[in-house]
Amino acid sequence: MHIPDGFIPIAQCLIYYVILIVALYFSVKWAKSNLDEKRIPLLAVLAAGIFAIMSMNMPIPFGTSGHMVGGALVAIVFLAPEAAVLVFTVVLLIQALIFGDGGLTALAANVINMGIIGGAVGLYTFKALNTKIGNYPAVGIAAWLATVLAALACAIEMSIAGTFPINIGIPSMVLYHLFIGIIEAVLTVVVVAALDKFRPDLLAWNKN
Repeated sequence: MHIPDGFIPIAQCLIYYVILIVALYFSVKWAKSNLDEKRIPLLAVLAAGIFAIMSMNMPIPFGTSGHMVGGALVAIVFLAPEAAVLVFTVVLLIQALIFGDGGLTALAANVINMGIIGGAVGLYTFKALNTKIGNYPAVGIAAWLATVLAALACAIEMSIAGTFPINIGIPSMVLYHLFIGIIEAVLTVVVVAALDKFRPDLLAWNKN
């Protein structure tokens, strides 16, 4: 799902950067009000885990790459999509600069897909479902949907850029991530359940 340099025209990248800058402004404000000495290490651990799972890439025909994301996990743990924006900005920047995974010109687009869309879809899907079907099933569905819609957004962005036709990009990206999303859903539920059992004080939903 990492978009590399050259896949999106600079003018389009600049639009995504404007969106990212606005999102980062509100995310930093959230961090100043909500992160403390106990929650900052948790954010760092989640960032390290996300870095690891995103490193397990599989090539996608006519697309970029397929991998688990983790946006829903961060947003649900902190009950804040802002947390996902911060994590993915840092993780994707490191991956682009050091490992050549993704690109600097496409950094904002990648953060929008995995952090903003992945985080927001994950959190608000969880909030819409958790009182109806329970926390853990809601976490799983939210993580799956966040992964699929992030992949869909990636395909749409590259179609707008003229990288490939939308009728090829969407099936290529979405089909793979329908199955990758199942793995992500299971992993997200396992992580959240472990936190809920062993460190419930770190889950934001236990504070509400």
